[in-house]
Amino acid sequence: MDTEHIVIAGGGLAGATAAKTLRSEGFQGRITVVCAEDEQPYLRPPLSKEFLLGKVEEDAVPVLAAGWYQENGVELLLGEEAIAADPATHTVQLDSGTQLEFSRLLIATGAQPRHIPLPGSELAGVTTFRTFNDSRKLKEGLSAGGRNVVMVGSGWIGMELAAAASSYGNAVTLLGLEDVPLSLAIGPELGGFFRSLHEKHGVEFRLPASAAEITGRDGKAQAVVTNSGEVLPAELVVVAVGVVPDTALAEAMGLEIRNGIVVDSSLRTSSPDVFAAGDVANALHPFTGEHHRSEHWSNALNGGKVAAKAMLGQDAMLDVVPYFYTDQFDVSMEYWGYSTVAAGSAPVIRGSLEENSFIAFWLRDGAVVAGMSVNQQRVQKPIKALITRRIRVDVNRLVDPAVPLDQLLPEA
Repeated sequence: MDTEHIVIAGGGLAGATAAKTLRSEGFQGRITVVCAEDEQPYLRPPLSKEFLLGKVEEDAVPVLAAGWYQENGVELLLGEEAIAADPATHTVQLDSGTQLEFSRLLIATGAQPRHIPLPGSELAGVTTFRTFNDSRKLKEGLSAGGRNVVMVGSGWIGMELAAAASSYGNAVTLLGLEDVPLSLAIGPELGGFFRSLHEKHGVEFRLPASAAEITGRDGKAQAVVTNSGEVLPAELVVVAVGVVPDTALAEAMGLEIRNGIVVDSSLRTSSPDVFAAGDVANALHPFTGEHHRSEHWSNALNGGKVAAKAMLGQDAMLDVVPYFYTDQFDVSMEYWGYSTVAAGSAPVIRGSLEENSFIAFWLRDGAVVAGMSVNQQRVQKPIKALITRRIRVDVNRLVDPAVPLDQLLPEA
């Protein structure tokens, strides 16, 4: 094994976690991580949360300490991108012209911001949001306060950025295609909860609405014109309309693509010795028997571990309950479960939306398939257990705060 070479195409959380897991599992061969950005692998959640709000410094964002890679014999190629690979010859071509031979290849290229054809997008003050540098620039633009900010997109990132912009004392208007923000993800009732939260802090909404044009003067953004003709003052415009999986390398290799790179539960692609993990992977989940692609950090973290173990021939599967979290103003939310399974069912509520303290449960055939906690402590384990053990529950007891969640779990 010490003569083998594992190449990881992608310098995000999945790639860095895979490299760390390979070493912790005893792999002695060569490891090369190809990073398209000029940054060591970093965490994305702080970019729209703690770092953007100035709660942590830059040194809290990297996945691993700066010296870890050299100390563990992992080669980082910064500012280089894998543009082609040949499974037959086990070679990867980089945009610099370098060619690498591999015994196994992990594609962890993540996702890229979705771009919309919006006149005026080239003006100064208009940005998408994805990278560490994006967060640095937006923090600089927001931190002084007193600016007009228009957020295009009413998903999780758009809402988090709107909260951050408002917290700095900026005037924020948010546009989205939904009647209620986040309703596609968590339904209109809970989406309405987040809208009300934002409105209490001064954020204005235009829903449903879209940006038709960005106007400016002297090369700088001044306003956003909506599809209804309304003109919204805007020195800063953030387009946050989702991301698309970065499948360019996989497509060049002829791998199976369907809403990302199709992989099995061990993250193997349609080509031997080639694996995929993180945002770019559409993985078969043992719990549902369906393929799921997740853009959240928990999936990248666990996917990197599973891919590394599978590349070493271990019996590893990505079977953890999907998880993500958001922090907006004084609300801390955590979500566990299978949104595709929960889709179409209305949640039942334990606690009080009015008091910003509750748990929402989604059920299918009498069993909990997803749970979302807001400002609740020590509920992670019982919620995950309810989901993974497929326990049929009494809904009246489930929503009764007087009944401890642990009491809904039969003895193992």
